[in-house]
Amino acid sequence: MNTEASAASTAAGQLYAVLKRDLIDGRFTAGQKLAITALKQHYGVGLSPLREVLNRLAAYGLLEQENQRGFRVPALRRSELDDITDLRQRLEGQALTQALQAGGDEWEAGLLAAFHRLKRADDAPERLEHWEQMHLQFHRHLLEPCGSPWLLRFIEQLHDQFDRYRRMAPANDTVRATLNEQHAQLVDLAMARDVSAARTLLEEHIRLSFEVAKGACHGH
Repeated sequence: MNTEASAASTAAGQLYAVLKRDLIDGRFTAGQKLAITALKQHYGVGLSPLREVLNRLAAYGLLEQENQRGFRVPALRRSELDDITDLRQRLEGQALTQALQAGGDEWEAGLLAAFHRLKRADDAPERLEHWEQMHLQFHRHLLEPCGSPWLLRFIEQLHDQFDRYRRMAPANDTVRATLNEQHAQLVDLAMARDVSAARTLLEEHIRLSFEVAKGACHGH
């Protein structure tokens, strides 16, 4: 790959990460049609890398393509959230079962470290984006030893879709406090290799988070 092509590829990769985060964060309104010219100006990019990134995000499910040319932010639909939540419970439950059977000492140490970083982030609620990153890393590390890259890939995609709803929903501090307590309980059960109890708690953790996320749906 020549230098120019490499630079273009890097720029597209960076744009993909930024635009993906903005879509999950709710920077655009659900159902909104994206104006290509405005996007070019806002992100300071050319048409070619922008189209490449928009196509990738449409394939990933964070955008909808219209008539081969236009792109729209997907609506927030309760039926879709129900589907995502059900799949998260099943796939993450399976991954957790496999992770607890396969994880070793290094994984345990990493899980404790990820939990402590998340706990510190809990104590600084004003740094929301930092908490989101620590939260994602914790859940990712919990399932990491499951042995199936495809399973982890599907779970990450479902997480991103789910978070689009969760971040658009009104905050619920009471539920958030319970979810934070469950992170500590998940660590304890993972260390004890209590597969059944850990899986039940993870499914409840996802269900409780769903109770918050469904606030974004406005009856759709």
